[in-house]
Amino acid sequence: MEKLHAKKCRRVVLVPFPLQGHLNPMLDLANILHSRGFSITIVHTKFNFPNPADHPDFQYVPISDGISNWDISASNLVRLASTINTNCKDSFRKCLTQMMQQQQEEKQNDQVVCIIYDFLMHFAETVENQMSLPSIIQRTSNAAALLAFCKLPRLRAEGYNCLQDSTSDELVPGLQPLRFKDLPTASMGSLDNFLQLIAVVCNTRTSSAIIWNTTDCLEHSSLTQLQEHYNVPFFTLGPMHKMALAKSSNLVIKDDNNCIEWLEKQAPHSVIYVSLGSIATLDQKELTEMAWGLANSDQPFLWVIRPGLGSGSDAHLPEAFQELTGDRGCMVKWAPQKDVLAHPAVGGFLSHCGWNSTLESISEGVPMICKPYFVDQKMNARYLTHEWGIGIELDEMMQRTDVAKAIRRILVEEEGSRMRQKVIALKEQIKHCIKEGGSSYNSLNELVQFISSF
Repeated sequence: MEKLHAKKCRRVVLVPFPLQGHLNPMLDLANILHSRGFSITIVHTKFNFPNPADHPDFQYVPISDGISNWDISASNLVRLASTINTNCKDSFRKCLTQMMQQQQEEKQNDQVVCIIYDFLMHFAETVENQMSLPSIIQRTSNAAALLAFCKLPRLRAEGYNCLQDSTSDELVPGLQPLRFKDLPTASMGSLDNFLQLIAVVCNTRTSSAIIWNTTDCLEHSSLTQLQEHYNVPFFTLGPMHKMALAKSSNLVIKDDNNCIEWLEKQAPHSVIYVSLGSIATLDQKELTEMAWGLANSDQPFLWVIRPGLGSGSDAHLPEAFQELTGDRGCMVKWAPQKDVLAHPAVGGFLSHCGWNSTLESISEGVPMICKPYFVDQKMNARYLTHEWGIGIELDEMMQRTDVAKAIRRILVEEEGSRMRQKVIALKEQIKHCIKEGGSSYNSLNELVQFISSF
């Protein structure tokens, strides 16, 4: 199937949730659609507003959110989502009204044809429905996570009392290989509030379709089950970072590209890359155990220690750690992760297992050490370790001996070689999905046709 473009100039308005793990795939989608002829407007909260200079071809519009400083953690993510949806509805309506009036007055050709919104920004659907505009949901987590979320209210109604048991190894009925302790309910604060949010995000309401940052080769079963539940088209465009032609913005801190120069000096598949994302924190004990685990592994490491990774103002690395590890270690505040994972020196990724990081690692054929924290991360880790067989999970209580052992299992031992063979096989399947004739490529053509039909 040939590459399809918009038949005439059409504008799509995208509404991302203002956290790094949500913004990146939305910007990837924006780049993908822009490459197919669509004009792009990004409507973003003033909170965590990205740098428009990173994407000069896009129109950026800020909307008021009523948020000043916000301490991001697992326990207050539900409250953040609720606050944004309450505060942004009116400002988004005014923004969209002004945009459409201006287009009519100036007789612009690129009329707004639809709204694509992050599944957590559901106020956008209410507004577009009032303005008779079609909308599409973007799912930034994987299909298995949504399948689990949709199951939670039924499990509670059926009397399962271990929904918030972070230690239960019992398998969740109908969600194998997930255990109850893999569900996000233990880390998200009030169960009632979380289930209220789940009820909203699992409902498509009047939206016309769902866009997924996943692939059929990884999640065929979950996607099939969900398609039976949702009576709207699915467009699986993953991995979006591979489909996009330009890089995404960074809300956290500027990439330190010096680590690439350090990687050039390392042997193939010898380095463990360590990054726990933009939200997770380590207390002083965890920070110390991680550091000595890296030191005791005797393997080269690239460790992202972003500002705020250590919880508490006095969090610090152990004395003599840097002296002991010397040039064997490279520590940066933030790394160009896609470039790092694509580097031949990297042999493993110790990760929080956010879905973006998971896709990026699989796409480059890099096995993972899993240290998940909240939301979908524990579910992703379970799939990595027990469904795809390309990961090792660390215990909840991080110990230096476990960290060192896991690193050596991935980088040195035969087990790591077998995992690498498996993940390279998945990498090849993904390459087939995104090339001409592959499932993601074809799905993008179908999405272009779908939006052009509005």
